[in-house]
Amino acid sequence: MAARVLRPAILLILGVVWLAPLYLLIVNAAKPAARYASDQVWRPIGEFALVDNLREAWDLAGLADAVTSTVIYSVVAPALAVLIGAAVGFGIVALRLKHGFFWFVLVFGGTIFPLQMILMPLFVGYVEADVFDTRLGLVAIYTAISVPFAALVMRNFLGGIAHQVFEAAVVDGASTWRIFWRIYLPMSGSALVAVFILQATFVWNDLLLGLTLSQSDEVRPLMTALTGLQDTYGGSSLVTVLAGGLLVSLPTVVLFLSTQRIFSRGLNLGQF
Repeated sequence: MAARVLRPAILLILGVVWLAPLYLLIVNAAKPAARYASDQVWRPIGEFALVDNLREAWDLAGLADAVTSTVIYSVVAPALAVLIGAAVGFGIVALRLKHGFFWFVLVFGGTIFPLQMILMPLFVGYVEADVFDTRLGLVAIYTAISVPFAALVMRNFLGGIAHQVFEAAVVDGASTWRIFWRIYLPMSGSALVAVFILQATFVWNDLLLGLTLSQSDEVRPLMTALTGLQDTYGGSSLVTVLAGGLLVSLPTVVLFLSTQRIFSRGLNLGQF
C-alpha cells in the first residue's frame, strides 16, 4: 500500500521540479519590462505582454537571418550525418568490412575528446581554409560532429537485420549501392528519423561552435544571435531575453511532439 502511494508522490514531485523552470520562463517572459522584479519571479501578474516581448526579441536580435541559417544547419548537417552513419553501419555489418570494428572505433573515437579542446585548432584551420564565418563551414563541422553518434546507432540497428537479406539481394543481381539505397535504408526508416531528430536538436541548440566559427548576422546560428540580447553594455531587459529563449525553443518542442511515436520506435529498434 505504501509503495502505491510513494511512487506516484515521487513522480509528482519530480514532475513539478522538472516543470518549474518552464513555468518561470513563461511567467516572466509574459511580464512587461517595467513590471518585472527579481524578488517576484514566481508571481504572475495580470498584464500579458508576451507577444510584445516576442516581437521585441525578434527585432533586436535580428533573428530572421539567424532562423534561415539555423534551419539550413539543422536540416542539411543531420541529414548528411545520418546518411554517412548509415553507410558506415552498412559497410561494417552488411559488407563485413575487414577490420570493421577498428574502423568503427576510429569513427566513434571522434567523441572521446571534449569539443573545447579542439576549438582553437579548429578556428585556425577554418581561417586558413577561408571557410570561417561561412554557412558551408558550419554545415561541415556540424556534419562531422554528428557522424559518430549516427554511425553508432545505425551499426546497432543494421546488426539486427539478417545477413541473408544481403545475400539474397546479391543472388538476384542487385549492386551494393542498390542494396544499400533500396533495401537497407527503407528498412531503417525509424532509426534514421530518431537519429536525425536528436542531431537536429543538438545543432539547433548549439552555442559554442556558433560563437567560435561565425560573426556575421547572415551566418551565425540562433543561439549565438540570442546572446546579442545580453550585451554587458546596453543589453535588453531580462523579459525580452526570456521571450527570445522561449521563441527559439518552440521549434524543437514542436518537432519532438509531432514525431514522438517515430522517435520512440526508432530508439527501441536502435537497441538503446
